[in-house]
Amino acid sequence: MPTYQYACTECGHAFEQVQSFSEDSLTVCPECEGRLRKVFSAAGVVFKGSGFYRTDSRSSGSSSASSTPASSTPATASSSSGS
Repeated sequence: MPTYQYACTECGHAFEQVQSFSEDSLTVCPECEGRLRKVFSAAGVVFKGSGFYRTDSRSSGSSSASSTPASSTPATASSSSGS
């Protein structure tokens, strides 16, 4: 289940709450009974390692991966097999 961040618009109380996707958002602050809002932030997922898109960040030391574009390998293979 995902964890959502909430902040009170009146007292500033901030907390996290584990909720299922089907549950309604919280609307009342547990501290002062004020109005809550969801806090959105950047995604916390980072994909690292080989096998991801060419535009992903990689270290400058990987010369073999950067010398061959990922999109040219399938195009070259399909054009040579079609001839």
